[in-house]
Amino acid sequence: MSYISKKFFLVEPKFAFRFLMDEFKITMGEAQKVIDKQRVFVEGELLSHKGSKIVGNVSVIVFEGHSRGLIPVFETEDFAVFEKPSGVMMHPKNRNDEYTLNDEIKSLYGDDANCAHRIDKSTSGLVLVGKNKRSEIELKALFASRSIKKKYLALVEGKFEKEMLIVAPLKRGNSSNEIRLKVYVDESGKISQTRIIPLEYFEGKNVTLVEAIPLTGRQHQIRAHMFHVKHKIVGDSIYGLEEVDAMRFLDGEMGEEERIQKTRSPRLLLHAQSLSFEYKSVSYEIESAFEAKKEFYEFCIKG
Repeated sequence: MSYISKKFFLVEPKFAFRFLMDEFKITMGEAQKVIDKQRVFVEGELLSHKGSKIVGNVSVIVFEGHSRGLIPVFETEDFAVFEKPSGVMMHPKNRNDEYTLNDEIKSLYGDDANCAHRIDKSTSGLVLVGKNKRSEIELKALFASRSIKKKYLALVEGKFEKEMLIVAPLKRGNSSNEIRLKVYVDESGKISQTRIIPLEYFEGKNVTLVEAIPLTGRQHQIRAHMFHVKHKIVGDSIYGLEEVDAMRFLDGEMGEEERIQKTRSPRLLLHAQSLSFEYKSVSYEIESAFEAKKEFYEFCIKG
């Protein structure tokens, strides 16, 4: 488990935020966030007031990384780059989630290390990690200013013949008949642009290997845009299925065999292939060693 309960006994009353600051060597703001996230219990009862004094039996829910041996593919003093496997989340969404990429990051570099960006659970590939708060902030600023260039490889349905710039605003689903996790092309959404370059067509399976370059950074952008232009990504269980089946998949009601038959792959065939950026006056071009063309072709079954 990624989250554990650490237990303490306080003989003298102490302000809760001061106890957390002293015990975990964190700032007042970070201590208040721990309380806001409902991770502090006193005598078995949830602490709800940040200004309270606490005494007696205290337990604090904390994240504790458990490594499975995933090591970075590139690193410097300030940052590291990991190859995230498909099916692994970036960080736990709740206390019941087990292994995530955060387990490796925190195990190697400590609590101050964090991802500078995100890729979907189903997507594999390169993830940039700041080893400390300062580098995390600097790297996130580079992403925000679009100074970091990302390229993806994807295997998509059908014959994709010409380079295309997809310009289609995206909006997260929020109505009762929409999947909240999903984003939709909507004129009221945020401007979103993706450049798609065809690399190779495989006639026997009627699929095309493409390079996808997101020019904006929206959630599920490549997946939603490929679905929009009727070349859905092979293995996509959210954008590649009817809404009712997508809901069944998200609810854990779809078996592996059915998923393969409906999406043509046991995993989403989308991979974060490269990162290009300048950091502290040094240029970096980091390329994944994953053999996407070979692996994706083998994963894809005939339609």
